Amino acid sequence: MSTVLQTIEEAAAQLEAAGVGFGHGTTNAFDEAAWLVLWSLKLPLDSLDFEQNRPVAATESSQIAILLRARIDTRKPAAYLTKEAWLQGVPFYVDERVIVPRSFIAELIADADGQSTLDYWLREDTQNVLDLCTGNGSLAVLAALTFPEVQIQAADISHDALAVAAINVKKHALQNRIELIRSDGLAQCHGIQGKPYDLILCNPPYVNSASMAALPAEYLAEPEISLAGGADGMDFIRPLLQAAPKVMSEHAVIVLEIGNERTFFEQAFPRLEAIWLETSAGHDQVLLLTRDSLLRGL
Repeated sequence: MSTVLQTIEEAAAQLEAAGVGFGHGTTNAFDEAAWLVLWSLKLPLDSLDFEQNRPVAATESSQIAILLRARIDTRKPAAYLTKEAWLQGVPFYVDERVIVPRSFIAELIADADGQSTLDYWLREDTQNVLDLCTGNGSLAVLAALTFPEVQIQAADISHDALAVAAINVKKHALQNRIELIRSDGLAQCHGIQGKPYDLILCNPPYVNSASMAALPAEYLAEPEISLAGGADGMDFIRPLLQAAPKVMSEHAVIVLEIGNERTFFEQAFPRLEAIWLETSAGHDQVLLLTRDSLLRGL
């Protein structure tokens, strides 16, 4: 009878041999295998150190094998198979209607100790927050949990995405603080109760067309509308930045994730004074813009 650790190692070898892609919560075969095995065994995902020598029964091995085969054959991200994803230690429901939550903005909202990098940029009177392109609502939920005094609108163009976001808002009992709205960009985002936004969070579709054509199958399992950003990845971002000052308060900031598109961003907005924020992926993935910088640089 194999142990949990042996089962994970065997599963990792199979994932590696099958050439599956990572990047939806894990970055390597071992971590992906640990996720699948521990989830199948109904064990906490952070329990490997304590459970590694636990025997795995034959019936459990069969269930793990079925899940592993589904991961290899379908090339769906593990989160779609488990219907669960974690961001900054917080669990979220997820399915194929939304991309798997993995935004680096989450790290800036709250670290492992509950501290926020964004505190430096916020004011004591920060009240109104917009999470644009909310997807499954994870950034809105994290912001609500981190900043208990704020009200949040979470917007997306996709009815399906908003349906998933509603599940997560309810899951974390935040219905009285997070309002879900359907909006194409900022078209229906006019502020909260007549007041402009003090903070805008946005993880938009930003993948350029050449990169889209080269994405692994796991990414192609996600809604294309949430990924594809046009030839240079800036199709959504251009009108967003033009319109944003109109709905921002005087001292408001926008935190924008652009992935690996810094070069294209700087070519598209050469006069913008962006502040690049450090995340676990470096200092090229997420930027911050003040309202004043938008007014001066566009």
